[in-house]
Amino acid sequence: MELHHSKHHNTYVTNLNASLEKLEEAQKEGDVSAIVQLQQAIKFNGGGHINHSIFWKNLCSPKEGGGVLEDGALKNEINATFGSLENLQTKLNTASAGVQGSGWGWLGFDPTSKSLKIATCANQDPLQATTGLVPLFGIDVWEHAYYLQYKNVRPDYLKAIWGVVNWKDVEARFLKAQA
Repeated sequence: MELHHSKHHNTYVTNLNASLEKLEEAQKEGDVSAIVQLQQAIKFNGGGHINHSIFWKNLCSPKEGGGVLEDGALKNEINATFGSLENLQTKLNTASAGVQGSGWGWLGFDPTSKSLKIATCANQDPLQATTGLVPLFGIDVWEHAYYLQYKNVRPDYLKAIWGVVNWKDVEARFLKAQA
């Protein structure tokens, strides 16, 4: 996790800041071509920062309650939508395992239908900007997230991550999204 946070996430932040500086220059100079060229770097690195910022808060050790979903509004909604936490895990794991290449698996909240949804995003595309769903819980399925521990066996990583989910954070996001 230290490598993931200090190297990978840090690189997204560094590259985002550099791209934003270049964007500011291009805007001052009225260089529309440069502005357009910078959009992809801003989306990729900005998305990487957004996604990872959520990811770190979504995790905590079992000693701190990781993996335990307490009774409450989120658990009730998960049961109503998916039938059980186990069904949610199966569906989100299946969707996340199916991401071609790199990307993210998400549990999101649809503000229009007021319901929980499972979605995936390619690369570092941020969930809300690409689907309209409010991100509640994200699973990083880039190989850098699991390769050192799980090699190329993404399904093993997906099974294990549920033991460190910070459900308090996920529920707080859910309650805020509902408001």
